[in-house]
Formats: sequence, structure tokens, C-alpha cells
Amino acid sequence: MAEMVVDNESVSKPKIPSEKILLGIGIASIIMLFAGLTSGYIVRQAEGNWKFFEIPSAFYISSVIILLSSVTMHLALRAAKRDQFQEIKTFLIITLGLGLAFVFTQFIGWNELIKNGVHFVDKTTPSGSFFFALSGLHLAHIAFGILGLIITGAKSIREKYNSSNYLGISLCAIYWHFLDGLWIYLFVFLAIYR
Repeated sequence: MAEMVVDNESVSKPKIPSEKILLGIGIASIIMLFAGLTSGYIVRQAEGNWKFFEIPSAFYISSVIILLSSVTMHLALRAAKRDQFQEIKTFLIITLGLGLAFVFTQFIGWNELIKNGVHFVDKTTPSGSFFFALSGLHLAHIAFGILGLIITGAKSIREKYNSSNYLGISLCAIYWHFLDGLWIYLFVFLAIYR
């Protein structure tokens, strides 16, 4: 039998950019953080001494806003893949505006909670503390997403992205879609286990 020699250089393997791997590791750690917190929420709620309250309407509005921002982020990435430079800028700016609107509505929701007697520190029940902690930690991650949008938007103004170079927008989109999904998970979780 003749041996077959394979030239390793001729076999090309698809390479995942190291930036995507690092982003994946970061996302996995955020998932573990929120999985632990929501598990702690369920365990603590089962112990009793839990104040049930309505979720303010501002959180419903913020959920719609973040879903819309995922659509515009997707459109920005699609525009980059098609060399549509003006559309990249437009959709990134809209996504940034929607991200800021999400932050604004979150603060309105927290203000409504406080007006309704739900506080971050309440010696009688931890329910408000958990709600503020979960939504606040998500908002902290949104701040990093907004920073990413600002950087990506600035690069798009200088037309740094095109159909052969859109990794920056792709990374930003992956993180932004993740934050969107995370918020929807938290919102549904808090609506069910409030």
C-alpha cells in the first residue's frame, strides 16, 4: 500500500478571529454571572419575606426599544457587507440613539419603582434589591455596548468598514444582540418571578 502524504500548507482551516473568541469568553462569563444571580433570586424568593410588585411600564417600553436597536444593528452589519457606507453610519447612529433611549427608560422605570415604595436597600424585603441589581448590572453592560457603538460609529464615519473589513461591526453586533437577548431573558424572568 502506498502512503498518502498530505501537505499541511495546502489544507486551509477556517480561522476564527481571536477577537471573536475573546468576546465569546466574555459573553460566557456574563451568562454565568446572570445565571447565578437569577438562581439566587429564585432561592431567596422561596424563603419568604418577599414583596411582590408590578413592573413599571417604562420597562416594557425599554424592551421594545432594545429589540428595535437589534434590528438597526443588524441592518448596519448588512450594510457593511454590501459596501453601503452611508447606511452603515445611519444605522449605527440610530442604534446608538436607541441604546441611549433604553438607558433613559431604565432610569424612568427605576424612578417609578422608587415612587411605588420599591427601593434598592429595603430592610423588610430583598425583592427590590434583586430587581435593581439585575437591571443595574445589565445597564452597566449596556454602557460598554454604547462605548462600542461610539467607537464603531466613529470608524464608520471615516469609512473604515467595507465588505472585506467589517470585523469591528460584527463584534459590536454580536455583543449588542447578546445584550438584547439578555434583557429579554431578564424581563421575562422578572415578570414571572416578581
